[in-house]
Amino acid sequence: MELYSTRAVFASVFLLLSYTLKVMRRVIAVHFLLIATVFSPGAGAYASGAVSITVFPASIIQGEPMLITVESLDVPVSVKSITFGGVPLRVFTYRARPAALVGMDLNKKPGVYEISVLLSDGRTIKTETTVGERKKIEAPFGIPKKLGGNTQASQDALISTLAAENKNLANLRTGAKTFWKENFVEPLKEIFVTDTYGYVRTTGPYSITHKGVDFRAEEGTPVLSVNRGVVRVARTYRNYGKTVVVDHGLGLMSFYMHLSKIKVNVGELVGVGQVVGLSGQTGYAGKPHLHLSVHIGGVSINPLKFFELFK
Repeated sequence: MELYSTRAVFASVFLLLSYTLKVMRRVIAVHFLLIATVFSPGAGAYASGAVSITVFPASIIQGEPMLITVESLDVPVSVKSITFGGVPLRVFTYRARPAALVGMDLNKKPGVYEISVLLSDGRTIKTETTVGERKKIEAPFGIPKKLGGNTQASQDALISTLAAENKNLANLRTGAKTFWKENFVEPLKEIFVTDTYGYVRTTGPYSITHKGVDFRAEEGTPVLSVNRGVVRVARTYRNYGKTVVVDHGLGLMSFYMHLSKIKVNVGELVGVGQVVGLSGQTGYAGKPHLHLSVHIGGVSINPLKFFELFK
């Protein structure tokens, strides 16, 4: 009787161990299946960390640029699109991260705007930023004698010819990729601002917004391309004088105006810091200087704020 009881106990233990092993195998199999679901190529979920959006600067005002980058993105997940306020932006790679530039028009409505990033695995990452109002500043600005002086006829001619020149410069061809890889540099070896961006010049009954920055530059000072790009314009305008426009790709362009001499040709690929012309006072200018404008997707933004993005 005692022997029978011992055998029964051993049998019961054996059955219990067998059952336990079966359960453990099932648990391991399920656990492995879950791991495969999270990381297998067919599942669409690859990120091991939380993907985030970095916005620099955190908030801006009308007329300023912003750099948006996507952080903590693991291969093979990619960015399908980036939008600002519902408007698609052009995406490029900056410091090994997906990025986009956006410029705030001087007439952009102040307020809170949503930034949305659509990932290749179907996820959407969102954040918000604030666009503030720029303080409006006005100052009188005369017309040089070479353009007729301060007469009503000269003022009318200035406005009509400016409109024609702006139209000519509005729809320039841009590259489908970024031509630049290095950081942006300033257009002169020595920088001294003589006229700021965004204020309104009053000329008779007309108001003309200064959509660029003027730098002090004696006649004949070498003017440098702020980065690598393709020359889209190298010609003389009535008001902008001798002008060079460099396309840096994806709608980013730099404008160099009132030059005394142009040193490049249309279609030429120029390097960062390459001389594109010599400073002067051609066109609507009273003394030698360099006028620099920067456009992002056709929107003129403060060049000084643009340089800050890449420091």
